[in-house]
Amino acid sequence: MRIAAAVLGLILASTQPALAQTEPPILAEQVKSGSLPEMAERIPIDPLVVDLKGLGRELGTYGGTLHMVMGSAKDARQMVVYGYARLVGYDPETMELRPDLAKDVIVEDNRSFTFVLREGHRWSDGAPFTTEDFRYFWEDVANNSEISPTGPPIELMVNGEAPKVEILSPTRVRYSWSQPNPDFLPQLAGARPLYLYRPAHHLKHFHAGHTDHDALLHKVEEAQARGWAALHNREDNPYKFDNPDLPTLQPWVVHTAPPSNRFVFERNPYYHKIDGRGRQLPYIDTVVFQIASSGLIPAKTGAGESDLQARYLSFDDYTFLRQGEERGNYETYLWRTAKGSHLALFPNLNIEDPVWRKVMRDARFRRALSLAVNRHELNQVIYFGLALGGNDTILPSSPLYKPEYRNKWADFDPHRANALLDEMGLDKRDDRGVRLLPDGRPMEIIVETAGESTEETDLLELIHDTWMEVGIKLFSRPSERTVFRNRIFAGQTMMSISYGIENGIPSNESSPSEFAPTAQTQYMWPRWGQHYQTRGKAGIAPDLPEAAHLLTLYDDWRASRTPDARRAVWRQMLEIWSDQVYSIGLVAGVLQPVVVSLKLHNVPVEAIYNWEPGAHFGMHRPDTFFFGAQRQRTPDEVLTAATRSLR
Repeated sequence: MRIAAAVLGLILASTQPALAQTEPPILAEQVKSGSLPEMAERIPIDPLVVDLKGLGRELGTYGGTLHMVMGSAKDARQMVVYGYARLVGYDPETMELRPDLAKDVIVEDNRSFTFVLREGHRWSDGAPFTTEDFRYFWEDVANNSEISPTGPPIELMVNGEAPKVEILSPTRVRYSWSQPNPDFLPQLAGARPLYLYRPAHHLKHFHAGHTDHDALLHKVEEAQARGWAALHNREDNPYKFDNPDLPTLQPWVVHTAPPSNRFVFERNPYYHKIDGRGRQLPYIDTVVFQIASSGLIPAKTGAGESDLQARYLSFDDYTFLRQGEERGNYETYLWRTAKGSHLALFPNLNIEDPVWRKVMRDARFRRALSLAVNRHELNQVIYFGLALGGNDTILPSSPLYKPEYRNKWADFDPHRANALLDEMGLDKRDDRGVRLLPDGRPMEIIVETAGESTEETDLLELIHDTWMEVGIKLFSRPSERTVFRNRIFAGQTMMSISYGIENGIPSNESSPSEFAPTAQTQYMWPRWGQHYQTRGKAGIAPDLPEAAHLLTLYDDWRASRTPDARRAVWRQMLEIWSDQVYSIGLVAGVLQPVVVSLKLHNVPVEAIYNWEPGAHFGMHRPDTFFFGAQRQRTPDEVLTAATRSLR
């Protein structure tokens, strides 16, 4: 099977235009001085041609600085998310995978994947991007015990089997397994992608196998690193995107090292895409991230300090943002989200407290908590009735959807919830009406939040009242996100509130990994997920039969050879997931405000805003956004179309 135009779209346009030879003005002086080659020598021989007219977008003009506001220096990595240069990536219209950095991908039986690179493709510093970069990662990084003590990434392992990696030529590399690996290409297209390559020409200077010992020792001492491997790992941070020295293939290159309250990203002169007139993308020269307190970002956005903003904005900011449009010279779009639940509650099945752990692991308890949530009230009070209530599971637009997945144990039924809790033997109460644990302590659940939005606390206040109807007292505790996550991982948190299932619109070809204990960042079972991620070197194996069965089914999906077999596995996993209520969904389909300067063009008015699949702005190709004359304001009936589509 070949990923071709009729299947997954080789490129966005099948014919190459004659190169217009129009240099981005910001690079013209460097070209004139000879410090930078002309555009025809900088781009691949067969660049990816973006058919903007076919996408319903304008051919753009060069120049400008895109300003955005971010909450911390760690947000520099958002430029990798938004830049969305991947070996393969999702098409925003069809949600199919298309080659991007790769010219072509040849797939055989989901076991063999041959990547064909673009001849003449270069890193941002002008060095050739070839299969040597793939070889270096596989042999010198992934399989070097000092750099990667746990071995290759878990995403590359199929039932413990590592891929066979063959360098076929400077532009062809093949990955193959004896069993299918249907999750392979989606991992490459992710918001946080699986990287198969590294800039070998740069990183070899920090590798003991490729550089002089004394020179490397000097670098280690100068950097005050623990050793050469630690220095190499510090230098090798393609996703963090905070190292100006590390070459990249993204449309913009970071020019600011942390710590800083302002990060600058300049256009990559060797970027591999061109428009229909043969002009190199991106159109925008510079992106600037201004760092501010996350709580101030809505106000700064409303004051017109951001040209494009969605991060750190939520639906409860919408009215305020609309009110500031004239003053800030922007308009506010509403994009649909695609999470299984916009926010969900996560009982920590790995909590250290043995009494609470036993209670949390009883499915009757989790079902009772779900039945005691009045989702209709949450939707009306917080989201003006525009959201979709139900479990943390797939959405109606998924081809795998069944109503029972969203509805099971999700009706508001305090009577049934009380009966389940009584059935568990939790029938004793104190003088407040709060139920007692088996050891006599009151059933007071502290729900921890990352403290980044009042939306979470508003929801919890409403849930507090309905949980009291069944004898459970709820408290909330905000904390900084890193502290919040570390407490969950350590088993110190009873329950947390956070985003639900990321991909609420899967097909049978999408990975069901979110529905099994496969990652430490799954807040209901962090230690089980860590056990899977580290191949048993950390964490603990699942000891609930249903959770362990989900892992078995996930492995079955990865080994499945036909669409029907994968669909059957999905069905079983979704049924177990909805019945066991490992996370308690609240509402889904919440609308995401997206603020767009009236001078910024090619940003879609209606779109999906999601981490997976989509990489937030990434899937919508910010490299094609451009600054131009001030646009006419979009009519209100178009701006609010997304609200009507959810009713």
